[in-house]
Amino acid sequence: MKILKVRSHAVLGMTLAILIVYPLFNDSRSMLILLTQIFIFGIFAMSYDLLLGYTGIVSFGHAMFFGIGAYSTGIFLDRMEPTMFWLAVSILVASVIAGAVSYIVGLLTLRLKSHFYAMLTLAFAGLFLVGAEKWRSLTFGNDGFTFRTPDLMKDRLVFYFICLGVMVMIFLLLKRFTHSPAGSVLQAIRENEQRVESIGYQVLHYKILASVIAGVTASLAGSLYGLSLRFVNTSVFTMDVTLDALLMTIIGGVGTLIGPIVGAGLIEFAHHFLTELAKTYPIFERWIIFFGILYILAVMFFPAGIVGSFKKIKKSKRAKEESKQQNIAS
Repeated sequence: MKILKVRSHAVLGMTLAILIVYPLFNDSRSMLILLTQIFIFGIFAMSYDLLLGYTGIVSFGHAMFFGIGAYSTGIFLDRMEPTMFWLAVSILVASVIAGAVSYIVGLLTLRLKSHFYAMLTLAFAGLFLVGAEKWRSLTFGNDGFTFRTPDLMKDRLVFYFICLGVMVMIFLLLKRFTHSPAGSVLQAIRENEQRVESIGYQVLHYKILASVIAGVTASLAGSLYGLSLRFVNTSVFTMDVTLDALLMTIIGGVGTLIGPIVGAGLIEFAHHFLTELAKTYPIFERWIIFFGILYILAVMFFPAGIVGSFKKIKKSKRAKEESKQQNIAS
């Protein structure tokens, strides 16, 4: 068991080292932007995994927190001076708003079960989408708006390392949280909510805690996404954004944290690769069809997700080795 942990930590360490030194040897602007997007959506997908993978909550409205982050940062930097101070203030305000909204939405909806909760979160996200479309004096509606960013963020290499650092920090914090007593309760709720409630735990309180943490994390991803584009419009509130997080989590591996990052990488690379192919081969203009086929194949061959499937293989090998040792000993 310890050997497997050491190996997994070594692989993660090597991957991080490669990501750190990569820009120093390859100055491709398009690849730098692509990797930055992967880091941002990796953060977003991890926030969704906290709900789906560790608490068993399926949400169709997670995009509202992503959108809150993007719009908060965009509006602050558009109305104020584009300095690091106002950027920090915008991220703080986005976190507070996302935390408050996730608390209120959780309080109103988390008493419901399965698809009822999912549909209500979709309705709440729809309210934010309609609000962003109608409040044109603030959001400019569907047209959106561009905004200036601090000089430090204009350097793509610096922004790359900032996004990488934030992703690693969020991963470590969420990893620590999921291994804490509260995280253990969340996983118990996922497995058997009635039993956890019968023991005496306030299930609703723990679900709201997970919802608030996931909402704040998603808002951070939204802020970084807005900074990467220097533009924001109502698309950040659409269901497509939530579905992206859902697909990244399922393909990478539910309940693993590292899985959503892997899923984000695969989906973003596939999207980029198929879009580039469409420029040469017109058949790939309908790349969404091939993307759907890719998703179906991933689910068929890796039903537990890529990371989850590898963990199952490791567990089965370890179980076989232990049974062999027991037979030898007997």
